[in-house]
Amino acid sequence: MDKWKILVVEDDAPVRRLITASLSAEDYRVYTAVNGGEAIREAASRSPDIILLDLGLPDRDGVEVIEKIRSWTDTPIIVISARDEDSDKIGALDAGADDYLTKPFSVAELLARLRATQRRLSHIAAGNADAVFRNGELTIDYAAGCAYLGDQELKLTPMEYRLLCLLAQNVGKVLTHKYITQHIWGVGWESNIASLRVFMATLRKKLEKTPNETKYIQTHIGVGYRMVKVD
Repeated sequence: MDKWKILVVEDDAPVRRLITASLSAEDYRVYTAVNGGEAIREAASRSPDIILLDLGLPDRDGVEVIEKIRSWTDTPIIVISARDEDSDKIGALDAGADDYLTKPFSVAELLARLRATQRRLSHIAAGNADAVFRNGELTIDYAAGCAYLGDQELKLTPMEYRLLCLLAQNVGKVLTHKYITQHIWGVGWESNIASLRVFMATLRKKLEKTPNETKYIQTHIGVGYRMVKVD
């Protein structure tokens, strides 16, 4: 296939050069932006496969950039930021980011997260192309990339959709936190448990008709989650 296109949004020149050189050495096609406005324009014109985004941009906050890009595309966004507070991570993830890497970071970990994201995209593109999953009122149309509850389409973020598909592909099985985070994020599973809880809570709100109902997703405290087989 053609080279994967990566948009690097970073105003710190040394960090931008490090990322760009590392990705180019791995045969990625790299585009860059140094502020939020340029990032939005590049994302629209270049149609990158993956976006690497710093939050501390000179003209606007990175979360605003995420929300803007999410208004028209599901392109995976990996945040790379010096902000290490849980509130910052949750804010970015809630806005639509797919992953969060804290500075300082190792190039090896960044490349591993990129490879994990590529595997997910390739699986979505190649696997389950004609399959439709049904469980009670829940339907997942893998070919269309949509999920429905009864006749209503569920408005899911890309991460919520991937979590739902992972649970559906293992319906009836308890998936541990480690299993889920490694399949979704690829590396650093322990640091992603808080993010997993946020995404699972928002997914459950959209999936369960009654608050606190556990018709489809069952929590196994301290272990993980299970999609219940519904007659």
